[in-house]
Amino acid sequence: MSREPSSFRETATMDSNKAGEDEWAQKAWALLSSVRERSPLIQCITNFVSMDLTANTLLAAGASPAMVHCLQEIPDFTPEVHALYINVGTLTADWLSAMKAAVEIAVRLEKPWVLDPVAAGASGFRLQACLELVGLRPAVIRGNASEIIALSESAVGSGKGVDSSHESTDIVEAAKSLADSTGAIVAVSGAVDVITDGQRVVGARNGVDMMQRITATGCSVTALITALVAVDPVHAFEAAASALSIFGVAGEIGMKMAKGPASLRMHLIDSLHGLDQATILHRINITSL
Repeated sequence: MSREPSSFRETATMDSNKAGEDEWAQKAWALLSSVRERSPLIQCITNFVSMDLTANTLLAAGASPAMVHCLQEIPDFTPEVHALYINVGTLTADWLSAMKAAVEIAVRLEKPWVLDPVAAGASGFRLQACLELVGLRPAVIRGNASEIIALSESAVGSGKGVDSSHESTDIVEAAKSLADSTGAIVAVSGAVDVITDGQRVVGARNGVDMMQRITATGCSVTALITALVAVDPVHAFEAAASALSIFGVAGEIGMKMAKGPASLRMHLIDSLHGLDQATILHRINITSL
């Protein structure tokens, strides 16, 4: 049997990869368009540091943010939302009670919810809180490598505050293990954002390094994931990967006009608001890993 020339095989692989990227770009545009058309109401129980950028990110994408975290309001408010976003950045015992109450309502009413386990391994209280929340079936868990490893290993001290001391591409197995054990889509932010459902693994390769110099960009992209999951909860894997790539594209465009992190923050929001179909189809970079 004759063998294909290596150049033919390489060309076929390149064509296959390009087709996959095009398919992802189409999915990303469809999801973003749906958010803009439907303006899903996203309840955000998030940290004080991230509230402003998170709310503005959701507004720029076309969603409707609501920063409702009062325990007494949750029974009336949470049933009305399309999705719930939980972020433990400035965690307190009172806020944890509110988070659990909101999550329990969301689960009971079959509304998707997304968890950002900020600095999950920084303390015993924080890790235990995150593990309790993980047990309540989030649709997506999005964190940096240290946070995902802390959850996967359930070990205090494996993280380093809110910063990541691991490369995201080095923790694919930990992310897959966490996805398998929880049933959640697991997304790991890094130089290449890794997204897995325990079987499939893709990498979102958009973004710029300067985004790491702006506080709450990770929190904000998790909120964007929540908005995309809200309009298509059945395809949370695609929503998570698309949101990470879309946010990265906005950062790339914003960086062209920015002079530093402060101006990038402004241009990031503007760029997210202005994304059009041609830009998404041309710039989305999601590939299998």
